[in-house]
Amino acid sequence: MGYRPHRLSRDSGQVGSVGSGLVPVHLLQREDIGVQGLDRPGEPIKVDLLVGNGAAVQDVERRQPHGKKVLITTSVEHPEGSNGEESSLRTALKHSAAALKRDGVPFALGGSYALWAYGGPEPEHDVDLVVPEGAVQAAKDSLAAAGLEVEQPPEDWLFKAYLDGELVDVLFRLSGVEVNQAMIEDASEMELLGVRIPVLPPTPIMIAKLRSLSEHYCDFGALLPVFRAVREQLDWPAIAAASEGHPFAEAFLFLLDRLGIGGPPSPAVAQSNPS
Repeated sequence: MGYRPHRLSRDSGQVGSVGSGLVPVHLLQREDIGVQGLDRPGEPIKVDLLVGNGAAVQDVERRQPHGKKVLITTSVEHPEGSNGEESSLRTALKHSAAALKRDGVPFALGGSYALWAYGGPEPEHDVDLVVPEGAVQAAKDSLAAAGLEVEQPPEDWLFKAYLDGELVDVLFRLSGVEVNQAMIEDASEMELLGVRIPVLPPTPIMIAKLRSLSEHYCDFGALLPVFRAVREQLDWPAIAAASEGHPFAEAFLFLLDRLGIGGPPSPAVAQSNPS
């Protein structure tokens, strides 16, 4: 097998040979990745475009493909746009809640946005509203009149409404439990984003999340920061009682107990640890 010269980019000098032997080659020189000689402290550092567009270590840790660059910054991300404008998901929340209030439809804010009102992390995917089952048609008419695109999916426990591509889920059952007027009346009215909105207490929301865990969806990692954020506002005995007989919910409560996050363990956990 013959040898042939190999040249690197615009460099006219020979770098190495391609053949059966292995030749150590220094491909990256100081001028490619280092600080330029004229750079002074406090001035921006020019980075070669090839290096700047490469995948960082965080790309792998965040499970991002190498083709997608992940920017790492020390600044705190805000849900508003870069120019301080309100996020479109917040706009969907305000618009839909204002429409239901204006038309006298009984409702309450539920899901992750309700937990956000109590100090949990702000969701990024959708808004959850709950209405009594008897008020479903009135809620559909109200949101449609307000300009939202209403859609009835195959599921028989909610309907969906869209505003500028943002999703508002309107639920009338929570993990098989019918939303009734008493549940709506148990909501606390809170001022969110400049609008007075009834908000479900965190305990029934957490119970619904735990009872929805199954073989098909069991993401403990998504639940941990939420429970940690609102743990002091939860009725832990009620959560333990509602989780009895649901193995995934009981397993999560056991995890919370071991991490020192939760309150009293579920009855199944207590029986397995009599001490």
